[in-house]
Amino acid sequence: MKKRFTFVLTAATVLLGITGISKSARAISITPTNDGNTLTNTILGSGITVVPGSVNYNGANGASGTFTNGNLSGIGIDSGIILTTGQASSAVGPNNADDTTTVNGTAGDADLDALIPQNTRDAATLEFDFESAGGDIFFDYVFASEEYNEFTNSSFNDVFAFFLDGQNIALVPGTTTPVSINSVNTGTNSAFFNNNDPSDLGTPTPFNIEYDGFTTVFTAQALALTPGTHTIKLAVADAGDSSLDSAVFIKGSSFSDTTEEVPEPLTILGTLTAGAFGTQFMKKRKQMQAVKSEA
Repeated sequence: MKKRFTFVLTAATVLLGITGISKSARAISITPTNDGNTLTNTILGSGITVVPGSVNYNGANGASGTFTNGNLSGIGIDSGIILTTGQASSAVGPNNADDTTTVNGTAGDADLDALIPQNTRDAATLEFDFESAGGDIFFDYVFASEEYNEFTNSSFNDVFAFFLDGQNIALVPGTTTPVSINSVNTGTNSAFFNNNDPSDLGTPTPFNIEYDGFTTVFTAQALALTPGTHTIKLAVADAGDSSLDSAVFIKGSSFSDTTEEVPEPLTILGTLTAGAFGTQFMKKRKQMQAVKSEA
């Protein structure tokens, strides 16, 4: 098994050398947009009908957008939309800063305020009414933040939620606990967390994305909805101040009345690229450890 793993990594290195893939081609690609209809249509899947005229987006210019090549950056979702408390374009790696921040100077969100002790700022929200043909809804997402890992287990965390008819359905799998920096991190529910903090790991970080930490792919869901129209509000905001950006990635075409049985796999090229990136990271870490041992 070890020899086979070595072969895959070697093949990745050779393929990258042959094709001459640029760093930008291996990173997530962001297209900023404030168009609520574009954002909604990007995540809309089967069995869901959006009520015409119900779409409402609030957020700073450039705070949200669509994305592609997410798998090549390691977030587990290849394409979809991103809502942030800063600028959507800031998500693009590599992660060279531990404190990426854009102060948009925009308002917070009253529904998010009700979830935490502090007032919120720089909120980005997407809201629309819909009907479900099958009576259920499912959609896949990843939460990411620059608040990791320095502000883990503090009261000073950014906040996000998915309000279905006013109730948050962004929950840690198998629990009723809301997903947050304090509920998913290196020490709590760590199996659901990806550490990408340059303060902990040095550079390059394991994942080619700016955020210092992010969750694995979660599925928000609600079953057996009553017939008729329902409202979903996707929201993220800074808490307490406008420092350190956070984001929610939502998978394209996943807002549907059925869930996918098989998770979306990495493409072969994506797998090889990720392997090569990981090999470079581990080699540099070993070199750093060797220097420290000789000192």
